[in-house]
Amino acid sequence: MEKRDTKAEIISIGTGLIALHGYNATGIDAVLKQAGVPKGSFYHYFGSKEEFGLEVIDQFAVRYDRKLDTFLLDEEVAPLNRIRNYLEYGLTNLTQNQCSRGCLIGNLGQELADQNERFRARLDEIFASWKERFTACLREAQAAGELAPSADPSVIAGFLLSGWEGAILRAKVQKSPLPLRDFIDTLFATVLRT
Repeated sequence: MEKRDTKAEIISIGTGLIALHGYNATGIDAVLKQAGVPKGSFYHYFGSKEEFGLEVIDQFAVRYDRKLDTFLLDEEVAPLNRIRNYLEYGLTNLTQNQCSRGCLIGNLGQELADQNERFRARLDEIFASWKERFTACLREAQAAGELAPSADPSVIAGFLLSGWEGAILRAKVQKSPLPLRDFIDTLFATVLRT
């Protein structure tokens, strides 16, 4: 008989509900009902809804870091094409979700940055980690002659991340992938021109 990992299941269900409805609109009762576990189980694993939210963020970040690494560390692909492949993947994914989910970290940043310092600080750490991943890939592009020697990979990585998150927000608001397509095309036609 397979043992059930109740904590992981609660986090997984919570992640899905928070992605759809936001942190504040996601009640613990709804998560537990969908997981089919009693309320006492929640407090066995999490001291509070805030602790639960931080675990959701941490688990999402771990999975997303692996996804980013799959693209950005693929040595069989030229560095700038790794970035393009990642962005095209994101465009396809958001399009398949009818531009409704977006980026969980971006969504929570917009919802919680002004409400909770612990959430704000953790989300900022995640964005900084993503920026470093893009920076490393851009440095590889520079070393390969794909990016001008005068370019600052860290500044471009910050621009890329901020622009991408903004394009995701606009795509959700417009219910159209066009802002993402425009961002990718403009990024590669101007900033990441080879």
